[in-house]
Amino acid sequence: MREERPQVVPFRIGTRKSAMALAQTQEIARRLKAAVPGLDVEIVKFETTGDIDQAGKLLPHGGKGGAFVAQIREAVLAGKLHAAMHSLKDMPGNEDTPGLVIGATLSRDPPGDALVLRPGLSPDDLKRRRGKGYKIGTNAVRRAAYARRLYPEAEIIHYRGAADTRVRKLDAGEKQRLADGGAVGPADALVMARSGLERIGLAFRIAHEFSPQEMLPAAGQGIVAVECASGDFETRRILSSIDDATAHACADAEREVLWVLNGHCNSPIAGFAEIAGERMSLTASVLDHAGRRIIEASRSGPANRPRELGRAVGLELLAAGAAEIIERSRPA
Repeated sequence: MREERPQVVPFRIGTRKSAMALAQTQEIARRLKAAVPGLDVEIVKFETTGDIDQAGKLLPHGGKGGAFVAQIREAVLAGKLHAAMHSLKDMPGNEDTPGLVIGATLSRDPPGDALVLRPGLSPDDLKRRRGKGYKIGTNAVRRAAYARRLYPEAEIIHYRGAADTRVRKLDAGEKQRLADGGAVGPADALVMARSGLERIGLAFRIAHEFSPQEMLPAAGQGIVAVECASGDFETRRILSSIDDATAHACADAEREVLWVLNGHCNSPIAGFAEIAGERMSLTASVLDHAGRRIIEASRSGPANRPRELGRAVGLELLAAGAAEIIERSRPA
C-alpha cells in the first residue's frame, strides 16, 4: 500500500496588482524560498479600491489605508492569506489594527523623492522660474506641500495612477481625469518615490533627487512590510527569517511619530530615521497644505529604543504647535 504524502499548503501572500506591488511581492517570495527551503509561495493579486478608482482622491476611500490596504488586511484576518505585502508608507500609523502585526520588513530601499520631467524640460527650467507656468503632479499631500515650498510659482495638480501609468501619461501629455468629470493638466513634471521608479525600471527618468533637507520622506517610505495575523506564530516564525532589523527599527521610530501626532491621511507629515552604529537619528516634520508653515524636530538616541525616540520627536512637534496644523488639515 502506497503511503500518501501530506498535502503541502502554499504560503499565500496578498498584494495589489500594480507592477510595483508585484515586483515587491516577488522579492519577498524569492527571499522566503531562499530562507525556508521547500516553501511553496503563492502570490494572490487584489484589485483594491484605490487601483479601481484612478480619478478621485484617496480621502473618500479612507486614505491610502482604506484604498490600498484594507481589503488585503481583511483577507488575512479571515484566514484566506498567510500574509500581506504593503508599502509601509501606505499603512495608517495613527491607529491599531487588532489581530495583525508586521512580521517582517525588507531592507530599506532609497527613501527619497524624485522629480520626473516631460521630455525637453530640465530641472533648471523649474528652478530658474521657481516653477512659474509649470504644472507639477502628485497625489501625496506631503509631496504637494513640499513642492509648493520649492516651486512657489508652479501649479500643483492632483495626479493619480500606478507609477508606470503616471510616467506614460506625462510623456503622452494626457490630462488627469477627476472624480467630478473634469480634468487637470497635462503635467510638466511629477514628484515620485525614487524606490518605486527603480523597482519598475524607470530610474533613468529621474531628473533630480530631492535631498531630505529639500523634501523629507514619508514615514516608512522605501520600506516593504509583510503583515500577518498576530496569533499565527508559525507564519511569524517564517517571516522572521527575512526580517531586516535595521529597517524594522527605523519603521518603529517613524510610525511612533505618526501615532503620537494622531496624523490622518490628509496630514502633510514626514519622518525619516537612520542608524549609525548603536545610535539612531530621527527627523520629522509637519507642514500646512500651502507649504508655508513647517514645524520640524530632530533627535538621536539608542538604536535599540526606537519607539521612545519616535515618541520624544512626536511630543516635541506637538509642543511646537503641530496639532493645530494637523487639525486644520482634517476634512470638514
